[in-house]
Amino acid sequence: MKIVTSVSRGALAVAMIAGCPAFASAQELAAAARTAVDPGDDIIVTGTRATGITAAESAAPIKVLDEEMLSHVGQPNLNQVLTQLVPSFTAQAFGGDTSNLTLSARLRGLSPNHTLVLINGKRRHGTSNLAVLGGPYQGAATADLDLISPSSIKRIEVLEDGAAAQYGSDAIAGVINIILKDDAEGGDGYATAGESYKTGGGTYGGTLHLATKLGDSGFINVTGFYRYHDFTQVGGLDRRVTDNNGNLLTATSNPSLTAIQRQLYPGMSGFPYVNRINGDAQSRLVNLQYNSAYDFGGVEVYSFGTYSRRIASAYENVRVPTRVSRTVAGVTTYFDPDGDTPVNGFSPREKIREQDMAFTGGVRGDASGFHYDLSTTFGQDKNEIYTIDSANASLYADTGFTPTSFYDGFFKSTEFTANADFSREFEAGMAAPLNLAFGGEYRKNVYEIGSGDAASIYKEGGQSYPGFRPSDAGVNGRNAQAAYVDVAMMPVEGLKIDVAGRYEHYSDFGSKFIYKGTTRYDFSEMFALRGTYSTGFRAPTLAESFYSATNVSPTAAFVQLPANSAAAKLLGFQNLKPEKSTNISLGTVFRPAPRLTITLDAYQVRIRDRILGTGSLYGSGGARNFPIVTTAILANGNVLDPTVSQTGINIFTNGANTRTRGVDLVASYVSDFDSLGTVNWTLSGNYNETKITRLGTAPATLGGIPLFDVGAQSNIETASPKVKLIGSAFYTIGKLSATLRGTMYGRSSNLQSPDGGTFYKQRVGTAYIQDVELNYKLTKDLEFSIGANNLFDKRPPIVALVPGTTNNTLVNGGNVLDAPLTFSPYGINGGYYYGRINISF
Repeated sequence: MKIVTSVSRGALAVAMIAGCPAFASAQELAAAARTAVDPGDDIIVTGTRATGITAAESAAPIKVLDEEMLSHVGQPNLNQVLTQLVPSFTAQAFGGDTSNLTLSARLRGLSPNHTLVLINGKRRHGTSNLAVLGGPYQGAATADLDLISPSSIKRIEVLEDGAAAQYGSDAIAGVINIILKDDAEGGDGYATAGESYKTGGGTYGGTLHLATKLGDSGFINVTGFYRYHDFTQVGGLDRRVTDNNGNLLTATSNPSLTAIQRQLYPGMSGFPYVNRINGDAQSRLVNLQYNSAYDFGGVEVYSFGTYSRRIASAYENVRVPTRVSRTVAGVTTYFDPDGDTPVNGFSPREKIREQDMAFTGGVRGDASGFHYDLSTTFGQDKNEIYTIDSANASLYADTGFTPTSFYDGFFKSTEFTANADFSREFEAGMAAPLNLAFGGEYRKNVYEIGSGDAASIYKEGGQSYPGFRPSDAGVNGRNAQAAYVDVAMMPVEGLKIDVAGRYEHYSDFGSKFIYKGTTRYDFSEMFALRGTYSTGFRAPTLAESFYSATNVSPTAAFVQLPANSAAAKLLGFQNLKPEKSTNISLGTVFRPAPRLTITLDAYQVRIRDRILGTGSLYGSGGARNFPIVTTAILANGNVLDPTVSQTGINIFTNGANTRTRGVDLVASYVSDFDSLGTVNWTLSGNYNETKITRLGTAPATLGGIPLFDVGAQSNIETASPKVKLIGSAFYTIGKLSATLRGTMYGRSSNLQSPDGGTFYKQRVGTAYIQDVELNYKLTKDLEFSIGANNLFDKRPPIVALVPGTTNNTLVNGGNVLDAPLTFSPYGINGGYYYGRINISF
């Protein structure tokens, strides 16, 4: 039996019908529609090791997004593509410090690290740029989807089910398997341009995909992609020098504002909108990808790989004129990075130069009745970090000189994986042959931090982002070995059972055994029940264990203390250990009428010893301070800016147990209006709620306080909406087609504090976001498109002021008065409008 569950089927329908000439006959349109909705032809390779299984027949919930669907999302960014097509997938809108240069995403409201990314079924390496600052995406060090060109993709299979027993660590929330194009001839490409309606962010991109035969039995596909994205500006008035109306503060309204600041600050470019920290980074990205194979007659050799280079920079908080000064013989001079008179202050930026590469090679075939697949994969991501348009205040005070650009050091992560997979079918007297799969994996991971130049680490370093000190730098590695077995069977007609077990051993924390059981029973062609039960785990990333750096703002400096360091043990923390999970799901596949398919899956994910970033633990300037925190900072070799008013640490630790419950819904239907065209209707939704079921306490040296303050807890429980619904209609008639998509985001909130003592709730209300795209095929090989994401320019609320204050104090302790709430699920930039030209040949 084959029942359509993939949300790609409707897109396939319109893709096929779009090839019909304008005003084709009713008989031709009806025939095309009937062909398009013939059930379940997509053979999946994710979530099962049996062969020949379609998405419709899967015992686990899986969504298949085909090339046609991927092509009708405006922004050339794979994170945004998945956000607009998969309800349980959410993308990060804004990141603090360097995480704004490498935005992340997550599945089912869990950590980004809980989703395993595969390319052609092989594990993809993670980014080296750890998301450090607090928020729903804190700790992210997973594969960077932005480094995969959408034009290189044949389809994406999103397995929304725990799969660690099948694929190993990281697959607690699910698996995203990206299948690359494998054409033997032809090609396609596009050029696109767009911009946010009011906030800038001009975007220009282009891609070209070429395919050709290799000899008589091989192929190679090559894809090149380029994208430029400019800064967006969504913040504004700076509370340090202006009131709510943008008027310059006086000594009466703000006694701490010096005369020189009042005199010189208006000279800054864009006054009073001088603080540009809130907004997208500027970036230039180049991706090169290939996918190839050659069949030597029963033995196929294959290889695929990617190379990416990204240069990006993001604004940090503006530094006022008096931020860098020097007094000699009673005369005070102010550092001027531009050489202008008068001194105007400066806007530092953090910058990365990133190189990322991954290469896979393997051989597969059949021998002695077994199918085998032997492969190796090497992946590496390196980020060189810079602070530019900045200054080192202490260096200037001590010597009268400071550079304006600093090399802060680098992050580098590498991963080498070797896999051996075998499978065979056996006749066992059942309704279908029994499929036995087994194999092994070896993986070596290395994470490295390199130190910065001398000026970047002199005392507190450059303003906004100090360099990595020799005490931060280091090389850490581990290796892991795994063995698995998977048995899929059909004991009686309509009943599928799949059982998997996996044993893994890690050099740094020992061994784990996990397992999974999946079953499905088809009562008829109209109705089926399916369910899974599995255990899983996630090994802590080396970045979570060993990352060390100082994060600064104009008023605060906090050290990210390495979890596996001697300084952490001084406070009473222990080395990170693996997270453990239990997944349960139960679902239905229902087809009550022709061309109407409904799937509904409920799930629960329990995670024990979950790795989270603590709330801020203060050494000074907080509501509660601990002198031993300052001692630990010094023991770790960090030097803090002496002018800041708040200091402390953050640290990753196994500090909580969580429970996530939710429901996934997909319904699709195709309407055939004869000569008036066809419409594919899709409604998909996700309800998701995470609760902290156990909250750890800090070591006795910190007074046994909760490890996670209420602000950190809200990032887990309420900062993401519980409900996300996507309704879409894809209409086509001859050469014309249109995509209409509406997304509803439920309410979300988090708690923010200026001092770690009193917290204030910040809310993002229910929002409805509309997308539209219009397409016209000038010829069968040339198509023009215009469209808009967030058509009506919906913007999130702004950060509130502390109630009852008269000095413009923000509840998050920041400086920008009209900054948006950056945890907004629909982004911070408002509407995005674009045009695109598509070619094929």
